[in-house]
Amino acid sequence: MAVKAEKKEGIWETVKTVFWALLIAGVFRTLFFQPFWIPSGSMKDTLLIGDFLFVNKMAYGYAAVSCPFSICPIEDRIMGREPERGDVVVFRHPTRGVDFIKRVIGLPGDTVQMVDGRLIINDEPVAYEQQPDFIEVKAPQGSQQLMPRCANEPVPPGGDCIKHRFTETLPNGVSHDVLDISPNWIADNTPVYTVPEGNYFFMGDNRDNSEDSRFEAVRGGLGMVPAKYLIGRADRIMFSSAGKSLLYVWTWRPDRLFKAIR
Repeated sequence: MAVKAEKKEGIWETVKTVFWALLIAGVFRTLFFQPFWIPSGSMKDTLLIGDFLFVNKMAYGYAAVSCPFSICPIEDRIMGREPERGDVVVFRHPTRGVDFIKRVIGLPGDTVQMVDGRLIINDEPVAYEQQPDFIEVKAPQGSQQLMPRCANEPVPPGGDCIKHRFTETLPNGVSHDVLDISPNWIADNTPVYTVPEGNYFFMGDNRDNSEDSRFEAVRGGLGMVPAKYLIGRADRIMFSSAGKSLLYVWTWRPDRLFKAIR
C-alpha cells in the first residue's frame, strides 16, 4: 500500500510541476517576450529567412493580441507607449489574424509617399546612400522553400542573386538598409497616404518584395495598422538558420547570433 501511495504522490508531483512550468511560461510569453521566426524575405537584409528572435512585449504596452489567441480582455491598450519611427515591430494583421513584422515608417498625422522607389515623409524626401549590392544564392530558402527575387534575372539555380542596397535615413536620424529589385515595381510610385490618429504606416526593408501599408486593406493588403494590434518590438536576433530545418546544423549562421536589429 505504501508503494502505491508513493507512486500516486510521485505522479501528482509531476503533474503539478508541469502545470506550474506551463503557467510560468504562459505568463512570461504574455507579459515579457514572445518568440518569432522570420518566415519570409520582406525584411532583408535586416532580417533573413530563418532568423529567430524574441519580441519585447513591454515596449508598447499590452492589448488583446498580447495574449495567446487574443484572449486578454483588453479593449484597446494598457500601459501604452508609442513606437518610434524606424522601430522594427511585430503586429497582428488587422484583417487576417496572423503576425507580421515590418518597420514603422509613418506616425499618426504623417504623410507618406513613394516616388520612383524613394520615400517621401511629410513632403520631405529621405536621404539615401548607395551601398555594395546584397548578394545571396538563388536557391529555395526556409521551411517554405521560397525562391528569392533578383535584380539580375534570369539567374540559374545556385547563381548569385543580386539586390541593390541603400542606407535610408529617416527624419529622426534612424538609418537602416533597404533593398531594391526592380526600378518599376508596382509600389514604387504611390499616392500620398495620410496616417490617421492612432494608426501606423509600416513598410518592409526589402521594398520590392513586401506586402505592407502601401497596399490598402480593402484590396487585400495591410493598410494602416491601429495601435491595438501592436505586439512588441524586435530588438535582437537570438539565433539564425539558413536551412529548411533547424536540425540542419551545417546551415546555422553563427555571425547572426545575438545580433542587434536596427
